[in-house]
Amino acid sequence: MQIRRFTLPTLGATAALGIVALTAGTASAHVTVTPTTTAAGAYAVLTFSVGHGCEGSPTTRLAIQMPESIPEVTPTVNPGWDVEKVSEKLAEPVKDDHGNEVTERTGQVVYTARTPLQDGYRDTVELSVQLPDAAGETLAFPVIQTCQKGETGWTETAAEGQDPEELASPAPVVTVTEATGEGHHGGAAEEAEDEAEEKETTEAAAKDDDGAGNGLAIGGLVAGLGGLALGGLALARSGTKA
Repeated sequence: MQIRRFTLPTLGATAALGIVALTAGTASAHVTVTPTTTAAGAYAVLTFSVGHGCEGSPTTRLAIQMPESIPEVTPTVNPGWDVEKVSEKLAEPVKDDHGNEVTERTGQVVYTARTPLQDGYRDTVELSVQLPDAAGETLAFPVIQTCQKGETGWTETAAEGQDPEELASPAPVVTVTEATGEGHHGGAAEEAEDEAEEKETTEAAAKDDDGAGNGLAIGGLVAGLGGLALGGLALARSGTKA
């Protein structure tokens, strides 16, 4: 069985990480990733889930390595974790979407638990990224899970033609699919924003309609009361003349 392992580079003194050799017995629960979209060029929120410690030991840290094809990432704040972006220099400068020259990228995102996550309890952390324009590319996000005792490296990727189920400690992966035609600013976040704006517009229109309807109803009530008053006055006059 052929297995490729990622070796995470040293990203500063505080980010030095080692990769441990793992057996199938330690891989009873994987660290997984779920994207809101996989469309090429789209913005996606990646949810990383962890549900077990290291051989029963509580989880204290998750270090997520970012693929080179994703130069920037926006981590979501989780109240139970402190988060840090670790930068690294690019071998060659690149241009961003606005034409600016970029000389470094976020190579790693590190979440440190404020209170150790007990074994058997699940939590998630989220990263917002723009997926590359590369339909068919599989992006690997190797994760080092550090615990109070020991650590687990979810760092293996399947070789060509290999069944990922054969891996003892698979890295979370996302396979990029064809673009949906929404452009670079498509994706779940933008769709949610559009839906919220549409909902606000609909609610505002409904309120306007309700206001107009209430105005008509009040006007009709006033007119009716006026008619009754005039009718009563006419009857009173008739009685006086009689």
